[in-house]
This record gives sequence, C-alpha cells and structure tokens, in this order.
Amino acid sequence: MSSNGVSKWTFKTGSEVKSSPAVGRDGTIYFGCRDRKFYAISPQGKKKWEFATEAWVDSSPALARDGTIYFGSWDKHFYALNPDGSVKWRFQTGGEIDSSPAVGADGTIYFGSHDKKFYALTFEGRKRWEFATGGQIVSSPALNGGGVVYFTSVDGFFYALNEDGSLRWRLHTGGITESSPVIGLEGTLYVGVNNYVWAIDPDGKKKWERQMIGVVEGPPLVVADGSAYVVSWEGDLVALDTDGHSRWSFFLWNNYGCGSPAIGADGTVYAQGKYYSFLALDANQPLARTPWPKFRGDSRNTGNVNETTR
Repeated sequence: MSSNGVSKWTFKTGSEVKSSPAVGRDGTIYFGCRDRKFYAISPQGKKKWEFATEAWVDSSPALARDGTIYFGSWDKHFYALNPDGSVKWRFQTGGEIDSSPAVGADGTIYFGSHDKKFYALTFEGRKRWEFATGGQIVSSPALNGGGVVYFTSVDGFFYALNEDGSLRWRLHTGGITESSPVIGLEGTLYVGVNNYVWAIDPDGKKKWERQMIGVVEGPPLVVADGSAYVVSWEGDLVALDTDGHSRWSFFLWNNYGCGSPAIGADGTVYAQGKYYSFLALDANQPLARTPWPKFRGDSRNTGNVNETTR
C-alpha cells in the first residue's frame, strides 16, 4: 500500500493469513499462511517461491543476517530455509508451533511450543537447551540484547531466562492471553494480561497495570517518548504514558483483536479499522530506540536483535 492509502498490488493465497510478514534487505516479503505454505514475495507482489508444510503456518518469520529464514508450523516442526526456499534444516518439537521466533546476538534462535517448552537452538539446528513451563507457549519472545529472553506462557506466568536457559525470574500474572512482551524505556516490559496492560521492571516487579475495554491480545508498541500504544479487542487504540495514564485514545470501530499497531519512520501509526480497513494516524512519534520496542523487534519485522540494536 502506498503512503496515500492506495493499494499497489494484492497477492492471493489459499487461506487465511495470521503470520505477520518480515521484509528482507532486498525487499523480499516472507510470511506463512493457513493453506500450509510459507511464501516469499517480491516487492512488486510476484511470488518468488513457496514452501509446503503439513499444517498451518501462523508463526511470523525471523531473518538471520546470512539470509536464513526461520519459522514454526502447526505440524510440530521448526524450519530454517535458505533464501532460495530450500530446506536448511528442520527441528521437531512435541507440539504445534505458532510462537514466532527471535534471533539472539550470537545467532541462537528462541521460540515456544504447544508442548509447554521454550527452546533455544543453534544456527545449525541443534538444541542448546529447553525450558519447561506449565502451559502452552503461544507468545513470541522479546530479547534485551544483553542475553535475557522474555516470554509468557498460558500457565499464567511471565518468564525471564538467562542465555544459558536458567530462570532469572518469573512473575505470576494469571493471564492466559496471547500478548507478547515488548521492551520500553529503561528496560520496562509491557505485556497484555487479559483486560489489562502491565508494566514490569527489568527485575520482574510489576510497576503498574491499566485496565482496558476488552482483552489485550496483541503486543503493545513503544514510541520515542516512552508511550505504549495498545489495541484492545473492543477496538480502542490507546497511548499510555510511562506511568500508565492515557495520553490519548482513538476508537477503531470494534475491530475485535486486530493485533499490534504498526508505525512508520515519520511517526504515522497504522491500525486495522472497520471491516478490515486500515487507518493511518499522525502520532508524531517514531519507534522507540530500545532492544525490542514492538512485535518482531524492528520496522522490518526481522525478529533479530542484531537489527533492533543497530
């Protein structure tokens, strides 16, 4: 879509798309689909290649510096593809994977599974470690650039792990929503917990909570002044300041779980509106310069901390 809201092109898939696209350095667009395929699309909207799995691909891809593409599938496999779409390796877990992976500074790949485990794999596809929780892991991890990995589980806990897989801390939230954590100013963590947004300090203590109108399933987005932009299932886009107070809000026409908003380099905020339309709001705040200020980390959705901390 162009900057004035006019559609440039459309690409037809065989089913619903839940995966958020990642954009490569050459402009190639990568995403998964519920037609059981993973796609690579040129910037002009032409299919470069497709890769078939045995089940839905809801996981959003992560991109390595060498061009490797990582994603999970509901067929219980985690995949690494070469830039031409051929398989580099695959790793089997005990459950479906819709958690979107994150790539650490040393190339380690992190993701969760419905088998209640959180995994760390080497870039060659070998398991470094696994960490067991009490519930399925459907959220996507956030990385602080210093070796700490954050994620939630439907067991009602928010976890912080060290890079060796040991537990740094865990915080009981009681929430079973799918919101993934993001990192704001001074390392503050933001995450949706049922009908609330929580702010958590880097040591695992809750700073505040803010009740929203409806469930917060999509991850927040943090902008340069520290505000966290949040969308609830009832269709409100709210900007919360660092103390949890509302700076402004905008009603998005009951869009029922449109996920996380996106933001352009000029501070324009994009969100889903009525009947699956898109809205552009002039918020005058660019993305925050933190290790993981939004879902997938950076503006190209690479899921790679080396890109977010550049």
